[in-house]
Amino acid sequence: MPELPDVEVFKRYLDATALHKTITEVEVETAQILEGVSISKLQKSLKGRQFQSTHRHGKHLLVALDQDPWLTLHFGMTGFLKYFKDMDKEPEHDRLLISFDNGYHLAYDSQRKLGAVGLTDGVDNFIDEKELGPDALSLDLEGFRQVIKGTRGALKSFLMNQKHLAGIGNVYSDEILFQSGLHPKGEVNDLAADTVKRLFEAMQDVLHKAIEAQADPARLPDSFIIPHRHKGGSCPRCKGEVEKISVSGRSGYFCPTCQAKP
Repeated sequence: MPELPDVEVFKRYLDATALHKTITEVEVETAQILEGVSISKLQKSLKGRQFQSTHRHGKHLLVALDQDPWLTLHFGMTGFLKYFKDMDKEPEHDRLLISFDNGYHLAYDSQRKLGAVGLTDGVDNFIDEKELGPDALSLDLEGFRQVIKGTRGALKSFLMNQKHLAGIGNVYSDEILFQSGLHPKGEVNDLAADTVKRLFEAMQDVLHKAIEAQADPARLPDSFIIPHRHKGGSCPRCKGEVEKISVSGRSGYFCPTCQAKP
C-alpha cells in the first residue's frame, strides 16, 4: 500500500505537472472509488476549475482548487497518478481521468480499486472526519513524546495506527523498527526516554531517505531491510536470516539478531 513516502512522491509529481491548468473534462470510469460524492457532483466541482496547490497528510493527498472544495485522494493498495498527453499512454487501470485545456490528462490508476476519491471543505475538516493523528513528518521530538505518552501496545501496531501517527504502514514500520533496533512486539509503554528519541530519529531518517529514493525499493540505501522483506532474505547488517512475524494480525519482517526480543 502506498505509504507516506509514496504519497509525498505523488504530491510532488502532481505539483510539477497538473497545477494552474483549467480542467475541461472529468471522467469517472469506476464509481466504486468515489467516497461520499456522486459522479455528477465531482464533475460539477472540478470542471472549469484549476488545481492551485496540494497538501499531504499521512497517506492522503488533498488538492486545493481555485474555489472550494478540495479534491481528496487515497491510493489504496496499488494506486498512482500519471500525467500524459496521448491517449495511447493512458494507464491500464485508469479509474478517474481529468483532462486539461492544454491537451494533457491526469489519470488516477488503481488496479485493485481499493483507493478512494472524494471532496472535502478543507484540510482540518478532513483530518477530523478521518480521525487522523499528526502527520509522521510534522512532529518534533517533543510532539512525538506526547503522542507516545499513555499509549500501550506493540511498537509495530503503534506505528501503523493512523489515529496515533498518520502515514506509516506495514513496510515502513518494519524499516523504522529495524533501524532503531527494536523488536516489533516490544511494548510502547516500556520505552525509556533515550529509546523514544532513537525511535523518533529512525522514523524521520527512514521517511526522508525513502522520499529521496522516490519510494523505489531498488534505490533505497543498502542498509535498509525493505529489499530483504521476503522468505530467505538476509539482514543487511548481520547477514542473518530475516524472519516473518505476525503482530496484531498484520505480518511483518525483522531480524531476530539485530532486533532482540524485549
